[in-house]
Amino acid sequence: MNLSIRQLQAFREVMRSGSVSEAARILGRTQPAISALIANLEAELEIALFLRQRGKMVPTPEAQYFLGEAEAILERLSLSTRTMREIGALTKGRLNIACMPAAANLLMPQLLGEFLQDKPDVRASLMMRASPVIEEWVASQQYDIGLGETPKPSAAIRTVDFRMECVCALPAGDPLAAKDQIEARDLSGKPMAALQEGHPNLIATLAAFDQQKSRFEHRFELRTFHPALTLVERDLCYCICDPITAAGYLNIAPGPRPVVFRPFAPNVMLDISIMQPAHRPPSALAEEFVKRLSQALDGVGTLLAADAS
Repeated sequence: MNLSIRQLQAFREVMRSGSVSEAARILGRTQPAISALIANLEAELEIALFLRQRGKMVPTPEAQYFLGEAEAILERLSLSTRTMREIGALTKGRLNIACMPAAANLLMPQLLGEFLQDKPDVRASLMMRASPVIEEWVASQQYDIGLGETPKPSAAIRTVDFRMECVCALPAGDPLAAKDQIEARDLSGKPMAALQEGHPNLIATLAAFDQQKSRFEHRFELRTFHPALTLVERDLCYCICDPITAAGYLNIAPGPRPVVFRPFAPNVMLDISIMQPAHRPPSALAEEFVKRLSQALDGVGTLLAADAS
């Protein structure tokens, strides 16, 4: 069977108007064209839909039944067309995002909220997980977008990579806040908040202290830097903080802020990547969000530099 949309449209308009000429006018076709479409439809269905009586087309009972079927098909097609246009216009669809803790509490929800502000029909999933889990989820195509520590090269994942410098978080009223740059030796023996044993950030921070023969006093052991900033606010410690957490804090905290951020030396680096499945193209929605996320990550350094100046 080779039914066409034009055949169904012609049939529906003849049924609605009761006239081939009126159906032709509505559809912008000629009467012979409409008559041919109806004749071809009857041939495909192998059943008469109209009786020709004195120049008029009288619907058969079968035509009355088929009208409901034709209208359902055309309505479904119209709905699908509208949906695809909305998807193309980024106003409908779904985003599945997996995110490292550093960005999941502030930066990512801030960005997602801005992105979806004018898209009420877009649904989103935002899950916070450790970077190895994010890598696995993206590689298995469970998630459209992942943000985590840069993974090893994989044929299953394509990445956009970023290398950022971590910063020192310290109380705004601390004498060290007057310095343009904090060094490890400035913090020797002072109470520090840091991540758990074995975390790459802690390993790099300890190496920086060793490089300047300084003593690292690990007072607070945490899983993320967000609670560390609360401890810094209370003048209980300092921390060498990832720049994404710092930028999220600056975006949400009104000034004057109780915590300030300064460049830290020797450098403690954060290597992160936006990850996407390599074996399927991204949706238009995911592609646009990745652009926004890339811009936000590019702007992290500028925001922190402005705070330090």
